[in-house]
Amino acid sequence: MSPKNLNAKIKIPKLLKIKLNNKKISQIFKKFEKSLIIKENFIVAVSGGPDSLALAYLAKIYALKNNLIVKFIIIDHKLRSESTKEAKKVKKILKNFYIESKILTWLGPKPDKNIQSFARKERYKLLFKECKKYEIRNILLAHHRDDLLENFFIRMLRGSGLKGLISLNKKTNIDNINLLRPLLDQKKEDLIFLSKKVFNFFVIDPTNKDDKYQRVKIRNLIIELKNNGLDMRKFLKTIKNLQDSDFVVNFYVNRNLEKNSFFSLKNKKLILNSDFFQQPYEIIFRSFSETINSIGKKYYPPRGKKLDRLIRDIKKNRSFRATLGGCVIEKVNQTVIISKEG
Repeated sequence: MSPKNLNAKIKIPKLLKIKLNNKKISQIFKKFEKSLIIKENFIVAVSGGPDSLALAYLAKIYALKNNLIVKFIIIDHKLRSESTKEAKKVKKILKNFYIESKILTWLGPKPDKNIQSFARKERYKLLFKECKKYEIRNILLAHHRDDLLENFFIRMLRGSGLKGLISLNKKTNIDNINLLRPLLDQKKEDLIFLSKKVFNFFVIDPTNKDDKYQRVKIRNLIIELKNNGLDMRKFLKTIKNLQDSDFVVNFYVNRNLEKNSFFSLKNKKLILNSDFFQQPYEIIFRSFSETINSIGKKYYPPRGKKLDRLIRDIKKNRSFRATLGGCVIEKVNQTVIISKEG
């Protein structure tokens, strides 16, 4: 559908409509529209960077077209002295383009290590809280095609398995909330173009150039690889092949959960029979991770090392009791019983 036909069906503010008439922006929107395909209300996480501002614009048009409610949320992490000032400026810029937003602040002490990891967890906690407040099940995130490459290398250095290497999916469900990444097909350079063309503004985070962070080191490495002939199309093909393999593994994970686990509504406990632990290790690992996550109701699954150790203990001990991921795990004879802690 051309911008002209789109405008005839819905009322888009003139300031936004003019931008959509740009040929390149129109193409970016069409790709975005094809990638998203939801008819439910959603929240958009906005950082102020070019990727998230581009997402804000595209999401606003999409919401107008589909008559959906959309909430734009800016997270102020308070990790830099200027973060609050930047958040307020982003809010003002968005309002100039008919995009009303809300600032949420990460309060409390900040960690000395793993800052970005902690910030991400706190950011999701704040966003999930908003979802429950407004009874919205979808959050749009601004991860793009370049992030796929970064995530792959970061996970590879951590020794991640198949699931970890392709963890940046278009859709991830956590605690019945969908994390949606409709920009994974978009190039970063195109999102920068859109942000400049529409808002003539975006925040430049100085930590993006600080190589004390692993992600920045990986980013610099990727630049070197691209300069030395890294073919993005071939890399994306590799990701696609890995995703196909992951689909097969998930099939057997689901079958293991269906056949070898039972949830007691009366006791509110999940019961795993002995066959649950007689599958190939990757199937056991993923199945067990999902059971703990579903009962414990945590935002993130338990760490791989802890889960691996627990599986080994369950296999070698006749009777066993431990806690992990907000769950109590008990082994009685050949049966494992999982209940929510507390």
